[in-house]
Amino acid sequence: MKKNFYNVIGVMSGTSLDGVDLAHIQFEIKEEQWHFEIQEAETVAYSKDWVNQLKLAVDFSKENLEILNKNYTQLLSKIIVDFIEKHKIANLDAVCSHGHTILHQPQNGYTLQIGNLPEMAALTQQKVVCDFRIQDVQLGGQGAPLVPIGDQILFSNYDYCMNLGGFSNVSFEKNNQRIAFDISPVNTVLNFYANQLGLNYDDKGQISKTGKINPELLEALNSLDFYRKKHPKSLGFEFVKEIVLPIIESYAISIEDKMRTFTEHIALQTALALPIKKGNMLITGGGAYNEFLIGEIQNHLPEMEIVIPESKILEFKEALIFALLGVLKLRDEINTLSSVTGAKKDHSSGCIYL
Repeated sequence: MKKNFYNVIGVMSGTSLDGVDLAHIQFEIKEEQWHFEIQEAETVAYSKDWVNQLKLAVDFSKENLEILNKNYTQLLSKIIVDFIEKHKIANLDAVCSHGHTILHQPQNGYTLQIGNLPEMAALTQQKVVCDFRIQDVQLGGQGAPLVPIGDQILFSNYDYCMNLGGFSNVSFEKNNQRIAFDISPVNTVLNFYANQLGLNYDDKGQISKTGKINPELLEALNSLDFYRKKHPKSLGFEFVKEIVLPIIESYAISIEDKMRTFTEHIALQTALALPIKKGNMLITGGGAYNEFLIGEIQNHLPEMEIVIPESKILEFKEALIFALLGVLKLRDEINTLSSVTGAKKDHSSGCIYL
């Protein structure tokens, strides 16, 4: 018999490389409705060495990726064990972990999230549910985005749910189906330029705000083929490294102007991506703290009510939803939607390690 209460940890590492998000979540099903409470939650920052390794890993050989995967699984396991001990968390049903995406090439039938090796269960002494993307790609899907089923189950009172992280993605209901897709790069690009100024990120968009829009660069970015593709569609860091950054770098303009132009690009593509330009939209992820970016999105969507939630949901929504994906996998229930990923069928994705 299936339980109505689950005590789990959700673990997420995003492409913006700010660290590992951990959230201790309690789920309860009451009258066929899912309810959640985020207990302890924190982000554990990566060391400079790990940030550099994860940035460069897209070019690693197969052998070096295997070494990295093993080392990262050990790192992630230690972070999880420390989190459990620090907060004295007991009686867990599972640790539900996304891992860290290194390669994402669904068009080639391939995606790699490191930190999902079976030994994680032994290292953490917990049941582990992880590796949620591979099965979907094997079924012909994009393997992304996976968060929309959580939007559907936990945040159905919003017309749109948008995450502004390394990339932006959105999910919404259309013709009684959940639709979702990646929109554009966000912090993968903005942080790249903030780093060049010796900063980890552009605090509240204060640097971008001082720049000027370069119309030719803006047009070049908006003309990229990806934006004309129909969903399902998803982005990986390869897109930024091989396509976006070389375009931006071909313009001899200041870093501030590059960041201002790219902020305008994000805002414009956000507005273009939404089929109906009014209603309410929940925005989460680190980009929600970029007040200048949020203001520019609002300028392009004047009839949209933008909702920024309280900090635990804002920062840990993805960890929360991967916790839910893990619970759905434990229940052998659908946690991946073909309407979102383009896979042959809805399915229950992920691996369970005892």
